[in-house]
This record gives sequence, C-alpha cells and structure tokens, in this order.
Amino acid sequence: MAERLSRDLIALRVAAELRRGQVVNLGIGLPTLVANYVSWDRGITLHSENGVLGYGPHASDETQDPDLINARGEHTTLLPGGAVISHNDAFGIVRGGRLDVAVLGALQVSERGGLANWLVPEKGLGSPGGALDMAAGAKRLIVITEHTNGGAPKILKECTYPLTVAHRVNLIVTDLAVMEVTPEGLVLKEIAPGWSVEAVRELTEATLIVSADLKEMDFSFPQEPPVEKVCSSAAEAVADVFDGAVILMDGFGGLGGMAHYLMLALRDQGAKGLTVVGNTVGIARVSAFGAPPSPDLQAIDHSILVETGQIRKAIASFPVSPSPSRPSAFEGAYRRGEVEMELVPQGTLAERLRAGGYGVAAFYTPTGVGTVVAEGKEVREFNGREYLLERAIRGDFAFVRAHKADTLGNLVYRGTSRNFNVVMATAADITIAEVDEIVEPGELDPEAIITPGLFVKRIVQRPPGFSPFQPIVKE
Repeated sequence: MAERLSRDLIALRVAAELRRGQVVNLGIGLPTLVANYVSWDRGITLHSENGVLGYGPHASDETQDPDLINARGEHTTLLPGGAVISHNDAFGIVRGGRLDVAVLGALQVSERGGLANWLVPEKGLGSPGGALDMAAGAKRLIVITEHTNGGAPKILKECTYPLTVAHRVNLIVTDLAVMEVTPEGLVLKEIAPGWSVEAVRELTEATLIVSADLKEMDFSFPQEPPVEKVCSSAAEAVADVFDGAVILMDGFGGLGGMAHYLMLALRDQGAKGLTVVGNTVGIARVSAFGAPPSPDLQAIDHSILVETGQIRKAIASFPVSPSPSRPSAFEGAYRRGEVEMELVPQGTLAERLRAGGYGVAAFYTPTGVGTVVAEGKEVREFNGREYLLERAIRGDFAFVRAHKADTLGNLVYRGTSRNFNVVMATAADITIAEVDEIVEPGELDPEAIITPGLFVKRIVQRPPGFSPFQPIVKE
C-alpha cells in the first residue's frame, strides 16, 4: 500500500487553497502547520483568535518572542504589515463576516458538511474554544485531518460525536484525498500519489462521488496579481458611490477627524438620496470646532452635501447647531422638510456601529428609556430595570480620516481624531481611508495599528497643501 501524506504535505495542500487578499483563521493542531507555507508575498492575512493578524511561519529558537504566539501557544512570527489586537476584536472580525476562510481540524466529518471537533462523548467534557465561532462565521470552511483514527474512518455518513457545526464544511483535505462537499454529496476531487479510488473508498464510510476530473493531489500555488488599495485621487476612491447609499462619516473631535478631501470628491461626484451616519451633521462651521484662520473661510463639513441636496437622511447625535443664532445647513433643510432625521444618543450610536461591524444584530440598553428616542422601540426588563432594543447600523461606505496608512490599509490616528473613525471603519462594506501619509508594510509599529487593513478597501492621500477650509460664498 502507498504511503500516506505527511502532516506537512497535508498542510501544504491546504495552503494551496488560499487566495490573495483573504483573511484566514488556522485552528489549533494540524491547521497551524499551514502557516509555514503562507509567505508574505502571497498577500494572505492569517488571523488568530488570541489577537495576532498577519502572522507567518513558526519562529525559530533565535527569533522567538515570548509574547508573540499563535492560538496553540507556539511561538510565531509577524510578517510586514502584521498587527496585534484584542480577543474581543479578533472574534468581532469573525462575527462581522470578515473571515474568508477557517481551517479546522476534525474528530469526524459528515458527507453533508457536518463537523465534530471539540467534544468526545466518552470523556464527557470538551473545550469549544473558538471552533464554534470560526465554523459558523467563516465564509468558507476547510477541514484538515488524517483520514482515519486508528483505522476507523473519520469521514462518515453522519457524525456520531456532538457537532461543532452542521452543513458548513466546504472542503476536506486528508492524508489520502481532497473531497468537496456539494448539494449532491461528497465529491472526490484529488487523491494522494500512489493511491487508488478503491483504496480510499475502503477507508471512508461516507459515499464518495468520483469527480470526472479526478487527479493526483496538486500542491502548486496560484499566480495572482497583487491587491491594490491605494487610489490616485479622492475622485477615484468615491467613483462608485451610488444613489441611496448609506455612508458612515465622522465629524466629531475637530477638523482632524473629518475626511474633508473625500467629502469634496463626493460633492463633485454627485450621488443623491444619501443617508449619512455621523456623530454630527455639519456643525463644524457653526461651532467652536474648526475655527478658520480667516473670517473669509469656513470649515469643510457635511454642510457641503446638504447644500447640494445630496443628503436624504441623517442618523446622528448632534445634527443641530449649539448656537440658536447660527443654524446649520442641515437644520435649515430639516425645517424646510427637505431631509429626514433620526436622533441617537452618542453612546448608543457608537454601540450600534460597533454591533454592525462585529455581527451583533441588536442589543438592549437603558439609555433613552422613557424619552422620545424610545418611541416605537421594544422595551424589556432585566434585573428590575427597563432597557430599549437598539438595532445595529451598517454602511455601504465609510469615509474615515487617519494620520498614516500602509499600503495594506493598516491605519494609525493622531490624538482625539480617531473618535468615531475607528468603529465606523469596521461597520461598512467599503471603507475608504483619507490619510496624510502612506508608507510601506512594516513601517508602522504593530502595537500602534488601531484599524487593521482587513477593514480598509481603499486609501487616498491628501494632496500637499490641502486645506480643510474653503472660502465663504456670499450671496
């Protein structure tokens, strides 16, 4: 009988499944070996539930850092552009739909995509760890395992152990074969060198459908073009903003936190019927924030989009000027019936955005009970106190303002300008970052990165000499 593949070769075959730009979690055990075959030039971000993003092969005795380990507790390396985050943020990435692939080990796998990998009934105990989160949250689930356990098949018609997840496995890679889970059943796509279909079937309880394109296992990596995130201009970055889009757009903490360059580009691009989500909606002009250097200048803020009639609705905490004698453009448009407004307490707004970014559909909060913000919302009692049900907010686009970015999209901020930008970056389908400077991967301190690049789709640098003020147009 032919030899089975080594553990390293199984890991190599799984590594060949990964694609440029993907965010990939490697589970504990056999999956961690896959990291040894994910080099920096492949453009894959390895994600670990203990807070490492963009890690690489295992560290050698000479290079190991006692405070840099993978989920299995093994010393690992950080590739250029890598970052470190909290457990909470690591699982927020999973719940928020940012995890492209999870690679997990298995005790058993069923032909319909069920996975059992954390509880052995004979022991009566188990450790779910992050397996249930990864299995449920990843867009694609790959199982890497040895084909049998002491001669007993692990690829079954039905799992007999308690499930980690049902009907979610997409691909199974073992030391004998590569099998794809399809609606028709389990398709045998590749077999290990020297093995026959009959020999694989003898060690598999599940029914195997032999692919018409069955071949020997392929360990080659695909040739893929790099992912380019840097845009040449703000106009290029906002070109696909569509009518009716929901845009997350910060405006609190002074001029340093506002994406003025992107705002101007959106005004010129002309998309209409927009819903803008922000802590403020155009009060920099009429408040103490952003005092212009000349009386002939005014701050660039959301007002430029109100004045062009592009905003249909605002979801905000501070849409109204603090000065009764100096109403904002949005306030005037609201009084004329040209725009809609949804008022949200500031802390609730932050949490609604965080929930939207991290895959929480809704939550209960005591804020606003018995006030106008409670109108039309469910109220429940917990421990003798009433709470409102608040729903998550997600955007089609987020315009965020940061100080620096690397070409992978990792962001660092300056002072209080990070404010709502950080949470907004997580809560949009397409996050566009406006920055002062763009550097190469590895030039940012991994400990200083606040927004990991996996959240950022586009980056644009402010032109030299760009001013956040514009001349006042006198009627």
